[in-house]
Amino acid sequence: MTRLVRPDAVLVQAVIAGALSFAHLHDLAEAAGQRGWKAWAYPVSVDLLLVAAWHRLRTLRDAGEPSRSAWAWFAVALAASLGANVATAGLLDLGDVPDWLRILVAGWPALAFLGGTLLVHRPTSPREPGPDPALAAVPVPVVERAPDPGVQVATAIPAAPAPAPAVTAPPALVAHAQKIAADHRARTGSAIDTETLRARLGVPYALAAAIAAQLA
Repeated sequence: MTRLVRPDAVLVQAVIAGALSFAHLHDLAEAAGQRGWKAWAYPVSVDLLLVAAWHRLRTLRDAGEPSRSAWAWFAVALAASLGANVATAGLLDLGDVPDWLRILVAGWPALAFLGGTLLVHRPTSPREPGPDPALAAVPVPVVERAPDPGVQVATAIPAAPAPAPAVTAPPALVAHAQKIAADHRARTGSAIDTETLRARLGVPYALAAAIAAQLA
């Protein structure tokens, strides 16, 4: 049975709005002295920075981490897009663009490159040092009493390592970790490692390792 494809009103509206905004950014860049492919590259740069900032906002919010820098770059991209739409509404003479606007348009590529780099290459928290396995079986001297009450013999008996306490993760935290792992796989194409999961969750390494074992 053939399934009828029905257009989504929200999607159609988004496509129309995006096309209009794209055209306004192109017209403003062209009026500011950018010719040819350069004028078409400006709307792509603005929209990509807007999408990248929004994606970083959602990722940081899901991980419970601060998102002030992502909000700042989202505001910069939104201001550039909104400003171009307002400027081309008849409030600005595109035949005589002021010098300050030409400077802003010419400096946008460097600003967008900086914002995109900072959004993508975000430093991770330092890894917490785990227990040193070499210290787990250090011989401990134990003094045993010999048959002669006046003589004591020191014997080195290896101390058995104490069993590590079982780490139990709350179900809600495991469910949140599953969402983070799915998002990581969708973006990178590979499974999330324990260190990245620990940094995203903000939990101790032992707890992150227990959660990673459940996700495997």
